[in-house]
Amino acid sequence: MSEMTDTNKQRQVLLICNDVVGERMAGPGIRYWEFARVLSNSFTVMLAVPPFVKMKTSPGQPDFAAELVICRREAELRALTAKADVIITLGTVPLVYPFLANTGKPLVSDLYDPFLLSGLSQYADRPSAERVAHHEGYRRALNLQIEAADFFICASEKQRDYWLGMLSALGRINPYTHDDDPTMRRLIDIVPFGLPAEPPRQTTPVLKGVYKTIAADDKVILWGGGIWNWFDAPTLIQAMALITRQRPNVKLFFIGVERSNVSLPRMQAAEEAIALSQELRLYDRYVFFNDWVPYQERQNYLLEADIGVSLHPNLVEGRFAFRTRFLDYLWAGLPIVATEGDVMSEQVREWRLGRLVAPGDVQGVTTAILDLLDTPDLRASYQSRFDQAAARYQWEVVTAPLVNFCANPRLAPDKAYLKQVYPVGTGETLPSKAWRTLISQGVSGLMRQINEYLRWRLQQ
Repeated sequence: MSEMTDTNKQRQVLLICNDVVGERMAGPGIRYWEFARVLSNSFTVMLAVPPFVKMKTSPGQPDFAAELVICRREAELRALTAKADVIITLGTVPLVYPFLANTGKPLVSDLYDPFLLSGLSQYADRPSAERVAHHEGYRRALNLQIEAADFFICASEKQRDYWLGMLSALGRINPYTHDDDPTMRRLIDIVPFGLPAEPPRQTTPVLKGVYKTIAADDKVILWGGGIWNWFDAPTLIQAMALITRQRPNVKLFFIGVERSNVSLPRMQAAEEAIALSQELRLYDRYVFFNDWVPYQERQNYLLEADIGVSLHPNLVEGRFAFRTRFLDYLWAGLPIVATEGDVMSEQVREWRLGRLVAPGDVQGVTTAILDLLDTPDLRASYQSRFDQAAARYQWEVVTAPLVNFCANPRLAPDKAYLKQVYPVGTGETLPSKAWRTLISQGVSGLMRQINEYLRWRLQQ
């Protein structure tokens, strides 16, 4: 082992995820699990789940050289932070735990999820005051990340352009960062979602001839992730009503309608999708809704499916999103039908991995699926293209900028300047504190804080 590797192994990297980690994981949990796996090859890694993420059960330790810590109290997270040499986190974590902005240690802000944009759809069905409260909370969380971090990562060049605009607006593009690197790659670089280097292997039958009324010779259309409010499941379900008239052996399987974080309710989009399938008399006959598939079992569903689908409406979120479940389709060589207009649909077009459709185009989705199903030896005809595309997205490949930063961590060159003109974490507005309390302690905790504040005000 080289001297540099010895030094790196002594360096402690702390990953703080904002979602459930373990058996049932959505995008953030998968991303940080895989970050921990890759980084543990070079560094001492701690993967932390903070107290505001409600873990129902302990998932046990990973099968790679990283420590998973489920923090029950803020003091535990502070203790981990004190030991760390580099801190990597995302989302609302720095807002809920603002001490992370002032540790004096290199902080990496992961901007792969443009949650400010998806939040506009996520809470679209809520009362106006609640929508504004969530939006303002997300905006403050994002601003704090951008003001506090020393290095940023995002998922694509299109995202990077979006974030460069945000960095400019909040003062992070300045003479100090420009002199350090006029390309700004040392400030923000690309770390997309990835996929395993090992090909998937079937371990047990799960769909054909096994699941409810899906027959052994049926064709299965797979929706490979959750049904979120910024996705377009209704267009696919309406297309299934047309497809099954011509091909009654075609079935649609949604891999998960529950949230991986079971303490959170289903999104409205999931309820609407189920109701529409019932209205069209497709529910549990041609369209099936699963609870959630454990991460380590997803390959069984991917390998039994014939087509993978990802659809979204014409929203600004779609322009900058990076659809994480596309990577599962790439990994499994599963031909894709997708809405045009986002980053991964451009990959589908570039590598000719399937068919693209316009937003909300029911007939277009119907035609695309039927055309693909009529292709002889469908998977085999696409396999070489998928192999080439997948090689670019292996976790060991895409994480290179993050590994490089952890090997050579540093504070951003404009930190001293920022402290003079944009003090970070000095005081907190009442709306920001209320939002942070709501996230970390729930409604009851917020009410306690409000009562304490009112008593204090009455004593003044």
